[in-house]
Amino acid sequence: MARVCVMMMLLAMAMAMNIAMGDPIAPCYFIFGDSLVDSGNNNRLTSLARANYFPYGIDFQFGPTGRFSNGKTTVDVITELLGFDDYITPYSEARGEDILRGVNYASAAAGIREETGRQLGARITFAGQVANHVNTVSQVVNILGDENEAANYLSKCIYSIGLGSNDYLNNYFMPVYYSTGSQYSPDSYANDLINRYTEQLRIMYNNGARKFALVGIGAIGCSPNELAQNSRDGVTCDERINSANRIFNSKLVSLVDHFNQNTPGAKFTYINAYGIFQDMVANPSRYGFRVTNAGCCGVGRNNGQITCLPGQAPCLNRDEFVFWDAFHPGEAANVVIGSRSFQRESASDAHPYDIQQLARL
Repeated sequence: MARVCVMMMLLAMAMAMNIAMGDPIAPCYFIFGDSLVDSGNNNRLTSLARANYFPYGIDFQFGPTGRFSNGKTTVDVITELLGFDDYITPYSEARGEDILRGVNYASAAAGIREETGRQLGARITFAGQVANHVNTVSQVVNILGDENEAANYLSKCIYSIGLGSNDYLNNYFMPVYYSTGSQYSPDSYANDLINRYTEQLRIMYNNGARKFALVGIGAIGCSPNELAQNSRDGVTCDERINSANRIFNSKLVSLVDHFNQNTPGAKFTYINAYGIFQDMVANPSRYGFRVTNAGCCGVGRNNGQITCLPGQAPCLNRDEFVFWDAFHPGEAANVVIGSRSFQRESASDAHPYDIQQLARL
C-alpha cells in the first residue's frame, strides 16, 4: 500500500506541474556522483562497490541494474519530473544519439579526491567522470555537426553533481586507510575539497555546461553504518561527522554564490539534501516512515555493519524505512529528496533555484 502512495505522489506532482512525459523541460540531463546515483557504471569494474545483484532493484522495473536502492534513485525521480520518458543511460552503456538525452557518469565509492574509496577497488573519480564527459561533448559535436550548435544545445541541459560523501566516509573518517584525518582540520579539509571541486566545474563550464545543480552532502553521521559503529544507543547521530559535513555544505553554498556572480551565462544552484533528510528523520510519520535508524536489509547492529548480501531477503515494509541498506536511502526517501530538489517545498530546500526553475531559466 505504501508503494502505491509513493507512486501516486510522484504522478500527482508531474500532473500538477503540467509535465508531459516525452516532452522534457530540458533537452538533456548529465549526472555526476557516487553510489547515491550510480545506475550501473561500476558493474563492469573490479570493485566491492557494486549493486548489480538481488535484493538491490527488487522494486525497480528493470531489476538489479547497479542502483544502490530497492528502486529509483533521486536522479531517476528528477528525470521523470523533468519529463523524460526513460531513465538517463549510464556512461558504460551510452551509445550514439542516446547521449543527446544526457549521460549518467556516477560511480559508487567515487570522491572529489583521487584516492577516496581506493580500499573498495576500482571507481571513477570526479575528475574521471568529468574526463568522460569531455569525451561525450566531442561526440555531441560530431552528432550535431557544429561546435556552436553543440554549445547552444548543451547550454540548456541540467548538470547535477553530488559528490563528497565518500571523501568523508571512505577517506577522512577512515584513519586505518587514510591519513587525511590527521593532516587536515575539518575546515581545511573542506577547503581542499572545494578547491578540487572548483577545478572540475571550470572544466565542465569550458565544455559547454551552464546550468549546474550542486547537491550537498547528507547527514552521514545518521546512516545505519555510522550508528552501528559510533552510536551508544543506535539512534543518536555522530555529530563529529555531521559537523564536518555541514562545514563542507556551507562552503558549497558560498561556491554557488561565487560562480553566479563571476561566471558569464551560467546559473548555479545548491540542493540542500542535508536539510531535506533531517526533515524526514525529524518528522517521519509525515512521509509514512516508521524506521529512521536501520537499513531494510543488511547485517549486524542497525542492519548497518554490512550492506545487503546477495540473495538476502529484505524487509517487507520497505517504504516505512528511510534507509534501504547501511548507507543508502530507499526509493521512498529518494522520492521525497528528488521531488523536493525538483520543486522546493520550503525555501531552504534549494538556493537560489530549485531544479525546475533552473531548467526554465
